[in-house]
Amino acid sequence: MLQTFNLTKVYPGVTAVKDLSFTLERGDLFGFIGPNGAGKTTTIKMLATLLEPTSGTATIDGHDIGDDPDGVRAVIGYMPDYFGVYDDVKVWEYLDFFAAAYRIPKAQRPQLINDVLELTDLTIKRDTYVEALSRGMKQRLCLAKTLVHDPKLLLLDEPASGLDPRARIEIKELLKELRRLGKTILISSHILPELADMCNKIGIIEQGELIVWGPVDEIMRKVTPTRKLEITLADRAAEAAKALEGYDGVKDVRVTGNSISISLDGSDETQVNLLQHLVSKGFAVRSFAEEETDLEDIFMRVTRGAVQ
Repeated sequence: MLQTFNLTKVYPGVTAVKDLSFTLERGDLFGFIGPNGAGKTTTIKMLATLLEPTSGTATIDGHDIGDDPDGVRAVIGYMPDYFGVYDDVKVWEYLDFFAAAYRIPKAQRPQLINDVLELTDLTIKRDTYVEALSRGMKQRLCLAKTLVHDPKLLLLDEPASGLDPRARIEIKELLKELRRLGKTILISSHILPELADMCNKIGIIEQGELIVWGPVDEIMRKVTPTRKLEITLADRAAEAAKALEGYDGVKDVRVTGNSISISLDGSDETQVNLLQHLVSKGFAVRSFAEEETDLEDIFMRVTRGAVQ
């Protein structure tokens, strides 16, 4: 669906984006992660054909952003990090305006508007003036506007910025629903928890360079090959710790009460064998769990804290 080839944008005195290359398949939800000023918005604007790359290119659904910008615009939906609204315009009129801009026939627009209002849970606000909406409602409206022409790829720049906790959760659920409907989604953010349980792929950008990208689980295995395990026993924790110290792949064994914390080099199968080893030795294991690595851990490990 999306391929970038050494995408680069240079301004006087600064390289905003440098040799960016990655690929998204249909149905991917890609978290584009980086601090403010890392080059996320510049990248998205190039993909949306709003900025011309200094060098490199990208193709979206087979359309080149340089050679076929009109073809690109027909298959993408772009939601900027800040968008303006028109005074004295109702919600349905706002959507009708953008549907007309996408050359959707007038006879088809009423049903289309009803559909996107229902999808974004804005039906009750149909006749409300846009400027009277809350920030969260305006974000939903902008997403509804992004969907009026049924794009294949959504480019969402900080869509949950400035929202309260409930509105953030609602936007996340809406994005999950859009993915279930078959949309490919690129979403940028510097707030990692809002991406953690949504994305199947991530890319981390710093100072305009893509440091790492790919499926979340693969990146986690690369960045943190050593797994942290927390084991709780009914009793005899100290004895169990001694039984683990010589086990293949086990290191850094620590005992706290009836709990044992260990670092383990190995696969899922290694964990299974380790649990079986404890049980076979007669230890009563109450719980056996791997400490999950989250996006914040990955981000802190691969970035240096540098800014443009």
